[in-house]
Amino acid sequence: MKILEYYNKNANEYIQSTINLDMENLYTPFFKNLSLDAYILDLGCGSGRDTLAFKSNGYQVDALDYSTELVKKASELTGIKVRYQSFYDLSDVEKYDGIWACASLLHCDRDKLPDVLTRIHQALRINGVCYMSFKNGNTDREKDGRKFTDLNESQVSKLLIQLDHCELLQLWITTDKRKDHDESWLNILFQKTN
Repeated sequence: MKILEYYNKNANEYIQSTINLDMENLYTPFFKNLSLDAYILDLGCGSGRDTLAFKSNGYQVDALDYSTELVKKASELTGIKVRYQSFYDLSDVEKYDGIWACASLLHCDRDKLPDVLTRIHQALRINGVCYMSFKNGNTDREKDGRKFTDLNESQVSKLLIQLDHCELLQLWITTDKRKDHDESWLNILFQKTN
């Protein structure tokens, strides 16, 4: 798989470009919906940056990624055993209060997104929340050997309506925080309801 080859080969460069980004404006709405003893899954944790932030804020955290190099480096950074697993294989049931999928599901095949979102929804406890982000757009594209699934607000609505007991809490657009990128991001926060 070309995506895995990219991240395994370019793990150090990827980490350097993302590790020091200020994520507070994304953490804040997520944390607002979590109790202080919440159990979080960082789904597609990359460098482990967010896992470490959650751990530092006192949350219990699990993390997974499907790049062997990123799993190794995230484990070193965070001090936790990061799971080597694809989001396609997520099978936890009502385990997490929060699931964080920052810039990871954008590599999910469009036709598999409904299944992956069902898996995320299933892994959340009642009243649990999921944050996810995609490049803002409506196309499937390839860059540097990596496939991207872009989403717009309408497409997000169509995906979430397929989930029973799901409420969209917030949807907002931000600009890329990396200096050499001018793309916009679609941020989604939804809750599993009774």
